[in-house]
Amino acid sequence: MKTANILSATSQSTHSTNLAIKGITEPVVLRYFETMNAGEYETTAALFADTGAMYPPFEEAIVGKETIAAYLKAEAKGMRLFPKEGIVRVLENKQAQFLVTGKVQTPLFGVNVSWTFVLSQEQKIISAMIKLLASPQELLKLQNKQLESYTD
Repeated sequence: MKTANILSATSQSTHSTNLAIKGITEPVVLRYFETMNAGEYETTAALFADTGAMYPPFEEAIVGKETIAAYLKAEAKGMRLFPKEGIVRVLENKQAQFLVTGKVQTPLFGVNVSWTFVLSQEQKIISAMIKLLASPQELLKLQNKQLESYTD
């Protein structure tokens, strides 16, 4: 399959979206952010392949749709994702990789984030890696804010 065919295949979807991310038109990636912001964590998890994995910051991989849904229900409440821009590239194995940067706002703090998605030819998320884009000093401040909220 040629690069143009892969990109064409990854841009088709049965869901429409109102979200716009500069450089990203892939409906599965757009739907990920929409469903996360709507608190529809089971729908978010359904975007993953059966053995798909989410790699949250500072944690082990969360593997499988049910496990991802349970993790998101426990950990993502109150988060708002603000993706800003992204790029796409085709991998040698005919999968597509999407790198998106933006911000996440939690009830306690906001932080710059990058998301790296790898999608299968079947338009399922094989992996979603989330990285915090903060300096060590900023991360310490965030950790201190979290600790303060637990002691209040």
